[in-house]
Amino acid sequence: MNKFGLYGKFKVQVEDRETLVDILLEAALSMQSLDDCEVYLISTAEEEPDSVYVYEVWKSEKAHQASLSLDSTKLLIQRAKPIITGMERINTLHPRGGKS
Repeated sequence: MNKFGLYGKFKVQVEDRETLVDILLEAALSMQSLDDCEVYLISTAEEEPDSVYVYEVWKSEKAHQASLSLDSTKLLIQRAKPIITGMERINTLHPRGGKS
């Protein structure tokens, strides 16, 4: 298994969190048609009302990079950018197996 994974955190104003969640859930829907995207999960934590987490698993890093050039992805990024106050790549991962 030679996959590529990312675990990231987006920071927003508390009142913008649900808007970002909605945008990222739209992204998740668009990823369903991409065979190279195996996991795209959006999460929040009660104790961090200004944060949204994204966990992604791709068949390769190249596939992930290619997804960023899709028109649908560019549009969603454009919508999200104005409300994002910070980003953190928590980790780049090398998935080894399990259930997805």
